[in-house]
Amino acid sequence: MPSRRRFLALAASLFPLDIINRPSGVTLRVIVVKTRSEAEMILKKLAAGESFETLAKQFSIVPSAKDGGYLGNLQLSALPPQVQDALQGVGPGEVTNVLETPSGFVIMKVVPEAEAAKLQGGGPPSMGATGVPLNYEPVADVSGLTEATGFFLRLPKPPNYQQDLKVNCEAHVRAVLTGIQQIESDLAALPAGSPDVQHTHYTLAQMYSYQGNPKKAIEQFQMAYDIDPSISVDGSRIALEKILGIAELRRGETENCVYHHNPQMCIVPLSPEGYHKLTSGSENAVKHLLKYLDQNPRDLEAEWLLNIAEMTLGKYPVGLPQNYLIPPASFESKDDIGRFVDIAPTLGVNVFNMAGSVAIDDFDNDGFLDIVVSSWDPCEPLHYFHNNGDGSFSDRTGKAGLSGQLGGLNIIQTDYNNDGWIDLLVLRGAWQTPVRKSLLRNNGDGTFTDVTRETGLAVPATSTNSAVWRDFDNDGFLELFVGNEHTLSQLFHNNGDGTFADVARSAGVDRTAFTKAVVAGDYDNDGFQDIYLSNYGEENFLYHNNGDGTFTDVARRMHVEKPISSFPAWFFDYDNDGWLDLFVSSFIHSVSEVLRSYLGLPVKTEKLKLYKNRGGTSFRDMTKEVGLDRVFMPMGANFGDLNNDGFLDFYLGTGDPSYASLVPNALFLNKEGKYFVDITGSSGTGSLQKGHGVAIADLFNDGQPCIFESIGGATPGDRYFCTLFRNPGSRNNWISIKLVGVRTNRAALGTRIKLTLKGPGHKVRFIYRDVTSGASFGASPLQQHIGVGQASLIEALEIWWPTSKTRQIFNHVSVNQFVEVREFAKDYVKLERRAIKP
Repeated sequence: MPSRRRFLALAASLFPLDIINRPSGVTLRVIVVKTRSEAEMILKKLAAGESFETLAKQFSIVPSAKDGGYLGNLQLSALPPQVQDALQGVGPGEVTNVLETPSGFVIMKVVPEAEAAKLQGGGPPSMGATGVPLNYEPVADVSGLTEATGFFLRLPKPPNYQQDLKVNCEAHVRAVLTGIQQIESDLAALPAGSPDVQHTHYTLAQMYSYQGNPKKAIEQFQMAYDIDPSISVDGSRIALEKILGIAELRRGETENCVYHHNPQMCIVPLSPEGYHKLTSGSENAVKHLLKYLDQNPRDLEAEWLLNIAEMTLGKYPVGLPQNYLIPPASFESKDDIGRFVDIAPTLGVNVFNMAGSVAIDDFDNDGFLDIVVSSWDPCEPLHYFHNNGDGSFSDRTGKAGLSGQLGGLNIIQTDYNNDGWIDLLVLRGAWQTPVRKSLLRNNGDGTFTDVTRETGLAVPATSTNSAVWRDFDNDGFLELFVGNEHTLSQLFHNNGDGTFADVARSAGVDRTAFTKAVVAGDYDNDGFQDIYLSNYGEENFLYHNNGDGTFTDVARRMHVEKPISSFPAWFFDYDNDGWLDLFVSSFIHSVSEVLRSYLGLPVKTEKLKLYKNRGGTSFRDMTKEVGLDRVFMPMGANFGDLNNDGFLDFYLGTGDPSYASLVPNALFLNKEGKYFVDITGSSGTGSLQKGHGVAIADLFNDGQPCIFESIGGATPGDRYFCTLFRNPGSRNNWISIKLVGVRTNRAALGTRIKLTLKGPGHKVRFIYRDVTSGASFGASPLQQHIGVGQASLIEALEIWWPTSKTRQIFNHVSVNQFVEVREFAKDYVKLERRAIKP
């Protein structure tokens, strides 16, 4: 049967957040259209006897259309009240009247029991909307996220909660507390022997897990176990022995990695400094997992968690039964550029946070890079760390006026109004209900002002994971493309007067998808910025910029529409041939599939993709050839040249909401544009905690880029510390270039850089960069740090400006310096930048 995650993704086509499947639920098909007149027309066709499934495929605007509108079995009590009302009196095989929702006008069909059984039952592995097998083992879900989300969905909320960040915060807090109180009350009222007792204990355990109370969660899981060692969830049986093992392992992490944190905690392979001092959590986890594996010896996820538990006790690998041992060689690196060390605690930038993002840039134009961190927690403000230029940082959140900017899974920076000061955009509502974004104007005096409403970006509120700034019409002003979740994408044209207008429909990009990444780049070098959208659960879009205000989707023609289960993406020139290549990672909710990939076993699902640009006319899938045919579960990711050899490396922040999703974040070294090597183990960057926003930046002006990662999960109980991995350094040379647009946008986004170098034997070499903040989740500085290897002189520094279509060439430029290039200037300016020691 399709995985639970698939059902949830499809359900999100209708409902703005996840709905948990339960026995005695209702199996639905759905059609969603843009207008009431379309919906009424479809109702007439249904009344005339036409097939619901056929009409869904023909007219519905959400991804479930490809499955005939099929959403799966959903718990009726967890659906929004208006949906429950619409389903009242609707019997099997019947359809509802038209229902107006934020996603559009909806018609639902209650699927008859026989048809539902056929859709959900045995047979060969089910296929996704575009033929992707969904037969892998999904991660065991211990987090409480779905349960807490369900309570938030049902809780009455003030009409302004999507625009008022404080009200949104209060609603989320109230939902969790109300939910726990309600479950405890229900449990107390249930008679002994009631068949609902076990499930109520289980649900209460999940809520305590969400809240971050592992002891109470374990107590409730144990009570459910004592009634029956297994439980029916999502239409399948789950072994509570394994769930208890996961919960105990999480308790051990909380008591050690969180309460007694040090920089070596949770870094694979674990060093003695990372062993747990308080051992009962891991010891109990070992007992439960061994007992479970005795009955289920082929469960790779359980094997891996057993290995992790033994690592934390210092008993790996010798203390493990050989039949369950994951060999240490599986995680060994074949290359080594030195060990990175987490120095965030010593600098005071180790924010203890849920999932979030990071943007690094020089927000006060003092020559030193500052850090801004966001959180998915709707009650957590942004954190703004000012670089003091002496190896320390100061938290200036309050002084900057950012304390009221609550929540935000992703943030990106730019100079949207061309005033020379870097502004911030905060994106909210991803995976949840719509919440307004925030455009924060940099006032140039250390403060920011929220100008979202006056610029026209506040309404409507959307559920948004990713967006990108670019000057798509080359008029010198930056536009904003916003990729939303199951609502229309938005393209905001910059009017040049501080306001924006949504022109998505006239541009031909007003399409609905569950968009997880939006990135831009001029892939065909025609002078106009193109757009790529990674859409989780369906084919991805590559919008070619036609240069006349419109775009054409050429993803299929260019062979870059996959992977279907995709998340992070970016354009970069990985082989320095002057053409932007495309990286798109799959996102698979399966620890087992990740382990299969590490062990070199056949995997059952999609791998990540690296597409090589073939001269702007098509892309070639190079994934296997460059050694990246792997499976991960990355969300945050970014790229940068970490060893200054002139080739771009990348880092993946991995994880899933479940506490079982303990897989290492991963660092890949680019070997001269020919292939990539996993150096996670040797570099010491393989944190097991949930990786999200990633930025790569030369924070200390010493020419050695560091990796800043926002680490933490999707629940309050899965908070963790942000990490700043200090670069061990290399002997290669570099140059840092700040571009200032005059006719081109001031931030110079989309401007192209070419370096000409001469190596041994006078061999000529080229390095290409586009001005960008990097990938789709996390933002690196707009000033471009470029490694040049052993070259002691840059023969030519060439800049191509897209709006003026002018080219600047500077010859014989020295290395290991910071320079500023202004559009039309006859020479560059050397910037005095002092290296600092943290």
